[in-house]
Amino acid sequence: MNQGQSQSALSPYRALDLTDEKGLLCGKILADLGADVIKIEKPAGDPARNIGPFYKDTPNSEKSLYWLAYNANKRGITLDIETITGQEIFKKLVGTADFVIESFPPGNMESLSLGYSALSNIKPGIIMTSITHFGQSGPYANYKGCDIVDMAMSGYMFICGDPDRPPVRISFPQAYLHAGLEAAVGTMMAFHHRQLTGEGQWVDVAIRDSIIRASYNARPFWDLNRQIIRRQGCMRAGISAFAIQRQTWPCKEGAVSFELLGGTGGARMNKALTQWMDEEGMADDFIRSIDWDNFDMALTTQELLDKINQRFGKLFMKHTSTEIYEEAKKRRIMLYPVATCKDIAENQQLVSRDFWQEVEHPELNTSITYPGAFVKASRTPCSTRRRPPLIGEHNAEVYQELGFSESEMQVLKQANVI
Repeated sequence: MNQGQSQSALSPYRALDLTDEKGLLCGKILADLGADVIKIEKPAGDPARNIGPFYKDTPNSEKSLYWLAYNANKRGITLDIETITGQEIFKKLVGTADFVIESFPPGNMESLSLGYSALSNIKPGIIMTSITHFGQSGPYANYKGCDIVDMAMSGYMFICGDPDRPPVRISFPQAYLHAGLEAAVGTMMAFHHRQLTGEGQWVDVAIRDSIIRASYNARPFWDLNRQIIRRQGCMRAGISAFAIQRQTWPCKEGAVSFELLGGTGGARMNKALTQWMDEEGMADDFIRSIDWDNFDMALTTQELLDKINQRFGKLFMKHTSTEIYEEAKKRRIMLYPVATCKDIAENQQLVSRDFWQEVEHPELNTSITYPGAFVKASRTPCSTRRRPPLIGEHNAEVYQELGFSESEMQVLKQANVI
């Protein structure tokens, strides 16, 4: 890619990030795109700094790896906007900004006289993005929530887990990440509108709504077949009217993702697998007798599928996931190992694209490897430019930009405003 142009997409613009963990990713995306994102914390620091895991397992507000992950590229200041003085300072900041991102309960910003109407009077064209569990309106608007509540009430948990057990949440919290991404998209849509019309707007993001969209693939089965897709563990329902098919297969070491399919593509892969089994002396008369060219997954019975799975499963258990993947590439079988974090970190495709970036952390006397750009743009590069801020690290430079003297900042600090 041609990186000759160093100006990032949002380099001329500023965002004020008031979010907790519900919206940290939104600010991170804007920062990665080049915006000057100022993370605003209370004087004691954002509570998200206390979320583990921690660097070298040492609990410390400056060593939260969770915090580091979602706040790189941001500058950081402390400011208590619940004080009158803090509100006035925030209004001055708004006058320099293009975006405000917040994740307080509905009505909280209005109660501080910092709602969208007040901010747009200060800075016409300001874009305010609010991230809440259920949105700014409706009977659930003031309900409290958390990741598992959002996942459950979105219906997503209904399709996650084993069929003989209650629903489960995806292991690592996902709801806020979906919401943060949707919030960034909504913010950019509003920004595009402002570029065309000069008008700002209020972007209302409901976390539950963002998760509902993630399960859209389950909905067409009802529309087409009046079939409700239910959780099946490592299996998948819906392709066959009479059976469920395995998607994840255990190996000698690790696991692989593979689906038995029909049609032209499925026939080619199934023939290749059968040939592989034959070469290893594992193919029997049953697997050889299958007419893969006319194999119809939609009409396959569970009994037939179980017999096929038993044969293929023995082949997979004879090899490690890496061995299976290498053989699958040679034979053009659509299959891939289930990657661990270590596998991802060492993946040659990511390494070749310079995805991983070393970021210096002088306060830790080390460097930490961060995921790099989520997009490569030849004219407006996206990159990790700075490590996440320490508590109040950029107070002096930001408040001096607003015209505050050192003595005034000291008074504000003593009053616990900054």
